Amino acid sequence: MGGEVILKTVDIWKWFGKVLALREINLEVYRGELLVLLGPSGSGKSTLLRIIGGLEFPSRGRVYMDGEDITFYPPYKRDTSMVFQSLALFPHMTVYDNVAYGLKIRKVPKDEIDRRVDEILELVKIRELRDRKVTQLSGGQRQRVAIARSLILNPKVLLLDEPLGALDLKLRKELHVELKRLHKEVGNTWIFVTHDQEEALTLADRIGIMNSGRIEQIGDKWDVYERPSKMFVADFIGETNIIQGSIKKAYKDYIVIDWRGIELYVPFIEGCEGSKEIYLSIRPENISISKT
Repeated sequence: MGGEVILKTVDIWKWFGKVLALREINLEVYRGELLVLLGPSGSGKSTLLRIIGGLEFPSRGRVYMDGEDITFYPPYKRDTSMVFQSLALFPHMTVYDNVAYGLKIRKVPKDEIDRRVDEILELVKIRELRDRKVTQLSGGQRQRVAIARSLILNPKVLLLDEPLGALDLKLRKELHVELKRLHKEVGNTWIFVTHDQEEALTLADRIGIMNSGRIEQIGDKWDVYERPSKMFVADFIGETNIIQGSIKKAYKDYIVIDWRGIELYVPFIEGCEGSKEIYLSIRPENISISKT
């Protein structure tokens, strides 16, 4: 996926005291895409999301939205909205009041608030719950309220920090379908943080793999899965078999690899020129066994 860049980070570093949380983060996010940041706990995903949303400031580097430097803008001056894992809904308020809260703060006229709340509740399929207290809702329903509350502000970029992490597996899978539909219908840019590989592969237009504060690889989800650029990415995404061999010959379209005396012919790999040793990642679904 390509297109117009809506958000860009340039050489972002972040320290918490002596702990380095992010290093050399250079990221371009395209308008209208759903980008998933995927990685293990402690890889820096949420810290990067919070820097984009203005809840943290970088120790070094810049953040741009539509070409404007927003690095040190507070959250309310950025055209972003965030959905947290903990949801942060107001328990004493109804669904309507929770969803309308941001518009009331912005002093939007009452009739417009009513119209927009009804539209967004219809979109997330909970309009019939309009007058219920959030304490009377299920986990999945509360999640829809949180998403509606962020979407109603019509942000350029919606930030979602593991929003389904507290839900059971069956409900998460159901909401994956709903989130994909919502993103397509709304059409704005989403950045979604998760450690769940299946969730990432289901939702993403592109995936950024993070580890130890770095983005190890970013690209189309199937490129990341089928053509990992680093050992960590190959080992982290899905199940794989990693074997070590040596390059015997390199041609324009393919290379010949020696693995324990067996010659393997594989498509040419960019960057392998001049290398002697190479690691191959072989997915189980790409292996077939037959009689000779």
